[in-house]
Amino acid sequence: MKIRFLEVAQRELDEAIEYHNAEVPGLGKAFLVETLAALERIRHFPNGWHPLSENTRRCRLRRFPYGLVYAVDKEEILVIAVAHFHRKPDFWRKRLGV
Repeated sequence: MKIRFLEVAQRELDEAIEYHNAEVPGLGKAFLVETLAALERIRHFPNGWHPLSENTRRCRLRRFPYGLVYAVDKEEILVIAVAHFHRKPDFWRKRLGV
């Protein structure tokens, strides 16, 4: 199944990687590796993660306080947000009009 990021979600991922690298050299790479592992879990079990609405789910990263908010249809997984858990929890909803 194809995985696609909203442009804003891709920016969130890039910014999180940069932030973690600025905090500790190499931590951004660890964040990316953890994100890629979460994407593989989602690819294998797209409906196996916490539902946030009728059409969206969240897969938590294991090592970092982030989650991937995504929607699934028959052809692809759309990553809506790379969400830090200390942000407003529903900030991403306006992205899809949810």
